[in-house]
Amino acid sequence: MADKIKARAKAKDGLVTVKALMSHPMESGRRKDKKTGELIPAHYIEKVTVTSGDKTLITANWTGSVSKNPYLAFKYKGASGDKLKIDWADNKGETASIEATVK
Repeated sequence: MADKIKARAKAKDGLVTVKALMSHPMESGRRKDKKTGELIPAHYIEKVTVTSGDKTLITANWTGSVSKNPYLAFKYKGASGDKLKIDWADNKGETASIEATVK
């Protein structure tokens, strides 16, 4: 599901800046439906993993408190041409993944 993640990675002075936008409703399970008054079931990304080759760069464990369509940005020591893979999994078993090359 590459359409669920948009990512960019750019190298400058030995550092790579990674920016990723993930499309997801991120429902906490505490909000009520305005029409019915019923609680909207929890549906949120639980784990985000970013790897380069066989090296894990970042692992983020999230809860329902993260906003809708979360944005993740971080830097690491790397170079142009590095291959990145970003994966997420949510509490309902859905997953998404994207691969990017550092420019």
